[in-house]
Amino acid sequence: MMTSCTNIEKNTANDEVDDLYNRMSQEERIAQLYGKIHLEEFFLTDGTLDTAKCNRELKNGIGHFSQYAVGQRKSPDELRDMVAKMQNWLIKNTPNGIPAIFHEEVLSGIASYNATVYPQQIGLACSFNTELAETKTRQTAQNFRKIGGRMALSPMVDVVRNPSFNRLEESYGEDGYLSAAMGVAFVKGLQGEDLKTGIAACSKHFLGYGGGCDAPEKELMEDIILPHEAIIREGKSQCIMTGYHPFQGTKCVRNRQLQQDILRSYLQYEGATFSDYWSVDQSDESEDTLRKTVEAINNGNDVDLPNGDCYKYLPEALQKGLVSEETLEAAVKRVLKLKAKLGLLDKNVKLYEEGHIEFDTPEERATAYQLATQSVVLLKNDGTLPLIRPEKIFLTGPNAHSMWAMLGDYTYHSMRYFWQLKIEDDMHPHIVSLKDGMSAKLPQECTLEYSRGCDWTEKVETIIEEGGDSRAAYMRSIQNRRIDSGEKADSSTALKMAAQSDVIVAAMGENVILCGENRDRTTLRLPGEQENYVKKLIATGKPVVLILFGGRAQIISDIADKCAAIIQAWYPGEEGGNALADILYGNVNPSGKLSVSYPAVELHEPICYNYGMENDKRIAYPFGYGLSYTTFEYSNLSMDTIFKTTDKGIRFCLDVTNTGKYEGDEIVQIYISPADNSSKLKPIQLQGFKRVSLKPGESRKVEFYLNTTQFGFYDNGHWSVNSGKYLLKIGASSTDIRLQKEVAFTGEQRTTPLRDKYFAE
Repeated sequence: MMTSCTNIEKNTANDEVDDLYNRMSQEERIAQLYGKIHLEEFFLTDGTLDTAKCNRELKNGIGHFSQYAVGQRKSPDELRDMVAKMQNWLIKNTPNGIPAIFHEEVLSGIASYNATVYPQQIGLACSFNTELAETKTRQTAQNFRKIGGRMALSPMVDVVRNPSFNRLEESYGEDGYLSAAMGVAFVKGLQGEDLKTGIAACSKHFLGYGGGCDAPEKELMEDIILPHEAIIREGKSQCIMTGYHPFQGTKCVRNRQLQQDILRSYLQYEGATFSDYWSVDQSDESEDTLRKTVEAINNGNDVDLPNGDCYKYLPEALQKGLVSEETLEAAVKRVLKLKAKLGLLDKNVKLYEEGHIEFDTPEERATAYQLATQSVVLLKNDGTLPLIRPEKIFLTGPNAHSMWAMLGDYTYHSMRYFWQLKIEDDMHPHIVSLKDGMSAKLPQECTLEYSRGCDWTEKVETIIEEGGDSRAAYMRSIQNRRIDSGEKADSSTALKMAAQSDVIVAAMGENVILCGENRDRTTLRLPGEQENYVKKLIATGKPVVLILFGGRAQIISDIADKCAAIIQAWYPGEEGGNALADILYGNVNPSGKLSVSYPAVELHEPICYNYGMENDKRIAYPFGYGLSYTTFEYSNLSMDTIFKTTDKGIRFCLDVTNTGKYEGDEIVQIYISPADNSSKLKPIQLQGFKRVSLKPGESRKVEFYLNTTQFGFYDNGHWSVNSGKYLLKIGASSTDIRLQKEVAFTGEQRTTPLRDKYFAE
C-alpha cells in the first residue's frame, strides 16, 4: 500500500512535535499558551534588549508577542531589529530554543507605521473582486514576513445584519456567501501555498459576534457559520479566534458546544483556538481566575491572549487535577504544530528580512488605489456626474480635507489614536485627502474652492460600550473626546461660496471616534449638524454631490431626493482621495455594489436581503445595488433546465453588453430562489458573481458553473438537496433581476454531513 508524500510529511512533522513536547518541562509547555503584548518593554531606551528582564519573564520561552507593531512608532527596519534581537535571545537562551509567533492586525494592511492602508473591509466587499482582495493580502504577507510577523489577527468574517453594529466596517457585510468568498481570498493571499513562505491567518470571531449567535439553527448553520466553514475547509486556515460574547447562553471562550461539538466535531477543525484579548478573564466576573482558566481550556480554548493572565494558573489547575495532562498536551501540541507549519521549528530558519525594508511601494499603492475605485458605490446620479464640463466646483464638509475620512478602525492611525491618544501624521504613509485628490486631478478650465463648513459633530455622541477589549474601560474615562480637525468650520462663509459655485461636493459622515470597536452611537443619521448643513447647501439651488464616508450605511432619507448625486465611499484607504477624484471627474467609472441593505429609517435589528425584503420600505437601496456612468444589458441565457440530485452541478452562460457611452465594469450576480412552496430554501440567496469589464458597445459571454450542493439546505444535522423546482436568477442587484429560468432537480434526496462545495465557478 502506497503512502502519499503529504501523509509522510504530516507524520514526520507530528513526530518532531511529539519529540519536542517530550523534551519540554511543564513550565515551557504552558508558556507556549500565552504571550506578551508589549514587546517594547523588553528593550532599554538605547534600543538594546533588556536581557535581565528576559531572564526573569521569558526563561521558559513564550508562545506569542501580540500587537507588536501598532504599539510603537517604529520604521520597518527598527521593528525588524527588535524582532531579531528577541528571537535570537529566545533561540539561544531558553531550554529548547523555540521562537515566538509575532502577530499583528492586518485587516486593511499591516497596522504599522509607514505600511500601506487599503480600503476597510466593508467597502472592499463592495468590489466583489476576490482576485484583487487576494493580491492585497499577498502583498501584506510579503511585508509582514520581512518584519518578523508570522500570524495575522485577521480576517474578521462576522456576518453582520444589524446596520448599527459598531464593528460592521470590519466585516464583509450581511451575506454569508459574499463574506465567505472574500474571507477565503483574504486567507489564501496571506497564507499562500505554503505557510513557510506565508502568514497564518486567524479568522474571527467564532461564532456570531457580529450577530446571529442566537439565531435559529437553520440560519446559524447556513449563513452565520459559512465564512468560518469555508475558510477552514477551502482556505485551510490554521487559527480561529472566539468572540467576547455568549453563544446561546455561554461565553464563547468557555463554550464546549461551540469549540468542541461545532468547531472540532462538525467542521473537523484541527488547528489552534485563540481567545480574544482578555476574554478568558472576562468569561464570568463572579468566578475566580483559576475557575475561568479551567473552564476555558477544558472546553476547547488553547491560547490565552494576549498575556496569559489566566493561563498562568494552569500549574495549580494541573496539580489539583482540574485540568488533565491530556488536555494540556493537546493544546500545546496544536501551538507547536502551528509553529512547525510556519517553519519556526526548522533548522536555520529565516525569521526576518535582512537589509533595508521599504513599505508602501508603488505596487502596493496601485493595489490600494484600484481597490478604492472598486469599493466606492454610486447610489444616485441625475446626470450631474461625472464633472466633465468647465465648472466652478465648491468642496466642503468635515471629511473633505481629513485623513480620518480614509481610515477605518484597526488601521495604524486609528488604533494609535483611540487606544493611545497619539495622533499620527498623514505622511507615513501618505494619506491622500479628497481635497488633495480633487486638486491634483482637476480638469482644465475647472476651478476648485474649499471651505470646511461644518464639523463632524458639535457634541460628544460616542458611547463607549461595556465588554469587549478590557482596555476600553480606560476609554470610558476619557470618552468625552472629539477629533480636532485643525480647521475652522465657518458655515456662513462656506454657504456664500457654495451659492457662487456651479456644483457642490459635500463630504460628510463618520470618523474613528464615531464608529469602531466599543464605539456606539444612538442613531444612524449623519452626526452633529451635518444633515442640516447639507439642507442649507441644497437650498442654494446648486446641484449637491453628497459623498458619505464611514463604517456603516447612514440614514439620508430627508436629503437624498434633493441631492444631485450620492456616493458611498466607506473608508477607502490611503488612495481614497485619488480614487474619488477620478470617479468624480469621469476618469474611472464607479462599479461597486452594496454589501449591505442600505436602510431608509432607523434600524437596530437584523435585516438581510435573503429574508425576502424586496418591497420593504425600510430599505433605501438593496443588497447588490450600485450605479454606473454607463448601462448594461443582459441577454441570451443558455442552459439546460432538468438535472438529477446526483449531478455534480449545472453550467450556464449569458451575454452582457455595455450599451452606454463609458467603459465600465458590471458585477453579474447569481441568485437562487425556491419555486416550490414546500421548499426549505431561503426566499433568495446569492450563489455566485463575476466582474466583467466592457468597452462601449462591447458584448461578452459570461459562463458560470453552480455546484448541486449550492441548492441545498441544512436540516437536522446534515445537508440536503431535494428534488423540486428552483428559480435561477441573474441580476444587477438582489432586486434588479434581468434574466431567470426555472430549473428542476429529479431523483432521491441527496444528503451529506457537510457542504462539499461552497462557490460557483
